[in-house]
Amino acid sequence: MSIGCKDKERPLLQDVESDFQDIRDGVRAVCAQFPDEYHRKVDAARAYPEKFVDALTSAGWMAALIPEEYGGSGLGLTEASVIMEEINRAGGNSGACHGQMYNMSTLVRHGSEEQRQRILPRLASGELRLQSMGVTEPSTGTDTTKITTTAVKTGDRYVINGQKVWISRVQHSDLMILLARTTPLAEVKKKSEGLSIFLVDIKDAMKSGMQVTPIPNMVNHETNELFFDNLEIPEENLIGQEGKGFGYILTGLNAERTLIAAECIGDGYWFIDRVTRYVRDRIVFGRPIGQNQGVQFPIAESHIEVEAANLMRYKACALFDSGKSCGAEANMAKYLAAKASWEAANACIQFHGGFGFAHEYDVERKFRETRLYQVAPISTNLILSYIAEHVLGLPRSF
Repeated sequence: MSIGCKDKERPLLQDVESDFQDIRDGVRAVCAQFPDEYHRKVDAARAYPEKFVDALTSAGWMAALIPEEYGGSGLGLTEASVIMEEINRAGGNSGACHGQMYNMSTLVRHGSEEQRQRILPRLASGELRLQSMGVTEPSTGTDTTKITTTAVKTGDRYVINGQKVWISRVQHSDLMILLARTTPLAEVKKKSEGLSIFLVDIKDAMKSGMQVTPIPNMVNHETNELFFDNLEIPEENLIGQEGKGFGYILTGLNAERTLIAAECIGDGYWFIDRVTRYVRDRIVFGRPIGQNQGVQFPIAESHIEVEAANLMRYKACALFDSGKSCGAEANMAKYLAAKASWEAANACIQFHGGFGFAHEYDVERKFRETRLYQVAPISTNLILSYIAEHVLGLPRSF
C-alpha cells in the first residue's frame, strides 16, 4: 500500500494538499463507510466506535508511525497529522484512536529493540492497541515533575502505587504508557530527574492492583481515574533508562499537541464547510443569510485562522520529523488550531440557529467535541505561559 511521501527532508512550507493527496483519499475512503448517522448513534449511546477504529487499523492508518521493519508504514508525524485531520474533517472524532499515534513516538524512539520486536508488529496488525498514556494526577495536573505515583524496584519487578486521572481509552486498549517516580523528588538534583516510563499490560493490571473508575463527561470520550495498589510490573517493561522518563514523555507530548492541532484543523474545516453550505441556501427575508456581512465576516475570519493554524501545524511536524526541538511550535500549533476550531464552531452553531442544536445536523456533537481542546491536553493559559517563559524569556510565572 502506498500511503504517502517518506522524505524527511521536505521543506517547512509546501503544497501539502498535493503532496499528501493519496493519504487524504485513502482516509476519506474509510471514513465514507461511516457517515454522520454512525457517529451520531455512537455518541448518543456513549459507546466506543469499535468498527470505525478497526477499519482504520485494517487499512493501515493506525500503523503509520511504525517503521516498515516492524510491519508499519514508516511515515512521519506529518503524515500522521494528515490522517487525524481527515478523520475529523469527515465528521468523525480522532479522540477515539489518536493515543496510538502519539504513544507510538515514545515507544519507537526510546524503546529497546526487544520491546520494538515484541510489540510493534502486533500493534501494526491490530492484534494489540496502545491507546493510553498515564501521566496526569489529581493534585499535579500539568505540573508533571510533582507526580506522586511511585515505582519501587523489588527484585526483577517494579511495584507501582499511586493515582492517575483523565486517562483515556483504558477500557479499549491493551497497553498503556505509565509515568511514575522511581527516585523521590527530594533526592534528585533537578525536579525532572527520577521519573521513569513503563509499559503496562492493562488487562493483567486490572486483575492485580489497578482499579479503573470511569468519569462520565460532556463529550463521548471514554476517560478514567486509575488507582494503583502494589501493582507489579516486570522490569523488562521499563522504557529506556530509569530516571530519564521525563525527557522521553516530552516526545509523546509534543506529538500529542501537534496531532491535536491537526484534529482541530479538521474540525475547523468541517464547521466552515457545513456553515458555508447552510448560509448559502438558507433564505430569510427573501435573501440567503450568507449574503449578509454580519454572517460572512465571522465565517471568513474562521477560515483565515484555520489556514494560519494549518501552517504552524506543518512547521511543528517538520521539526519533529527531522528530530529537532519543536516544543514551542507544537504548543503554538495546538493553541492556534484549538482557538480557530472553537471560533468556527461558534459561527457554525450560531448561523444554523435552532437547527444547530438538533442532533440530526451533527453541529452540536462536533461543537462539544472541539470545545475540549481549549482545556486538554494542555490549557490555552499554560501554552501562553510556556511561550512567555521559553520563547520570550520572561520570568517564570509559577
